[in-house]
Amino acid sequence: METAPRPGRNVPPKKDKLQAKRKKPRRYWEEETAPTSAGASPGPPLKKKRNGEVRLQKPKNTRSSKKSRISKKPQVPKKPRERKKPEPQRSLSGAQDPFPGPAPVPVEVARKFCRIDKSIKLPRSKSKTRSKLEVAEAEEEETSVKAARSELLLAEEPGFLEGEDGEDTAKIRQADIVEAVDIASAAKHFDLNLRQFGPYRLNYSRTGRHLALGGRRGHVAALDWVTKKLMCEINVMEAVQDIRFLHSEVLLAVAQNRWLHIYDNQGIELHCVRRCDRVTRLEFLPYHFLLATASETGFLTYLDVSVGKIVAALNARAGRLSVMAQNPYNAVIHLGHSNGTVSLWSPAVKEPLAKILCHRGGVRAIAVDSTGTYMATSGLDHQLKIFDLRGTFQPLSARTLPQGAGHLAFSQRGLLAAGMGDVINIWAGQGKASSPSLEQAYLTHRLSGHVHGLQFCPFEDVLGVGHSGGITSMLVPGAAEPNFDALESNPYRSQKQRQEWEVKALLEKVPAELICLDPRALAEVDVISLEQEKKERIERLGYDPEAKVPFQPKPKQKGRSSTASLVKRKRKVMDKEHRDQVRQSIEQQQQQQQQKQKQEKAKPKGSRPSALDRFVR
Repeated sequence: METAPRPGRNVPPKKDKLQAKRKKPRRYWEEETAPTSAGASPGPPLKKKRNGEVRLQKPKNTRSSKKSRISKKPQVPKKPRERKKPEPQRSLSGAQDPFPGPAPVPVEVARKFCRIDKSIKLPRSKSKTRSKLEVAEAEEEETSVKAARSELLLAEEPGFLEGEDGEDTAKIRQADIVEAVDIASAAKHFDLNLRQFGPYRLNYSRTGRHLALGGRRGHVAALDWVTKKLMCEINVMEAVQDIRFLHSEVLLAVAQNRWLHIYDNQGIELHCVRRCDRVTRLEFLPYHFLLATASETGFLTYLDVSVGKIVAALNARAGRLSVMAQNPYNAVIHLGHSNGTVSLWSPAVKEPLAKILCHRGGVRAIAVDSTGTYMATSGLDHQLKIFDLRGTFQPLSARTLPQGAGHLAFSQRGLLAAGMGDVINIWAGQGKASSPSLEQAYLTHRLSGHVHGLQFCPFEDVLGVGHSGGITSMLVPGAAEPNFDALESNPYRSQKQRQEWEVKALLEKVPAELICLDPRALAEVDVISLEQEKKERIERLGYDPEAKVPFQPKPKQKGRSSTASLVKRKRKVMDKEHRDQVRQSIEQQQQQQQQKQKQEKAKPKGSRPSALDRFVR
């Protein structure tokens, strides 16, 4: 009779499920490893028992931990381990990256995006404040490097117009430019013959995709000028003085003969603002959601379109207001008056921020460039002047025109267009941040009617002109920025993207009280008001809560708090404060002496002493 074999005698034990699994195949991108026993990790060898149990086998040549504390051999100092160089990264195919790490950024390109001047040393302040400043500097440096890297993605380059050897570009006609450019660019040049309802005022949307036009005899229309698709067209049966898009192409503000009206892109009237009456000019401040209106009664009114309230109504006290422009840099409104002055206004102040005497006669037109650096004005004295707005308000250049320019406009890259009767003259400079040169014209074009409105299209080399015969779209190479910020103004955005952008813009709306000449002053401390508040607080409380408490030594044990030791510690602190004051006074004296030496060196040698030198300190 056969018996079943007992487990453990001449019968191999069943393999564990983990051991039964096959070895994982090695992929071609994995490195080879040293061969080991299947399913076993490197370590002490295993010893099998008869019954199939497995236990660790102790190494033979080892001693107990107690005996290993004392070693007979002399200890040799270990050599420091040399750090291995990191192996170059390999791709999936096994190829080595010839350019490992991030791409280097040129210092000049990164400096263009840096906003912190590192030449100014950090002030002596507390460690916490100093660490915050250092962190801000590091973040600014990282941001500038990222911006410099992303500049490589801006593939488009600005256009330009160059003539042949000795050829004047002002003699090149629009027909020649249309023949030379591609079909898509040639389609941007067109003429709309609308003599029945002219003259016309026009306005482009911030994205540069839509065009709004308003005729003096009541014709109002909005269209996508790229595809020539008409959005709406109505006749308001009233004289139209000016027209403006609001924060998007959905809303239109029309200054009619009597009141201000708001329409949507379907031509439906949404609002009639009767507090803004007899409006002559309109300007919209996109970051503040403010619509500025200038009226025949001499009032400058600010309307907040997000809540529908009048923020400020300022009386300019200069008669009829028909010349107005905005500074895109600081949102300050520039008004031209009949006495030859230009006044700068903010809704937070009832008086003008500054007044500039520009012309001997009345001011006819004003334009400010996109950087807020230069202002161009034209007057009845046939003078065209360019002023520096960086605190000096001095004229940089001037030119006498055969006819006074009635309309002015700056492009995104600093080109200046002037409308004189039925002629358009355009002047160019050396670059975006440079003043346009008035010596020689860049382009010239003659229209079929007198000019009544000028504006360069954003992100397109196009100049829109409204005149008594309709609308003309001119091609001006090099006028606009070739690359746009899709988060700021995207010409190709969908309806959903526009709605999301409106919500974010409303959340980031800048209060009207922050409009000032120098926006950088908002980050500084108002020392005068701070000292006034401090004095009022001291008078109200009866003591100075910020006064320095006299030093009081802490009590110590073991006889170290005797009267002599306390007096000694107080005197030590007083001596230290006195030394700091003396050191500061010495440093101030040295700085004053260095300034005097520089002034003496700057004086011309051999000049005779004057009797007024006694008053020089």
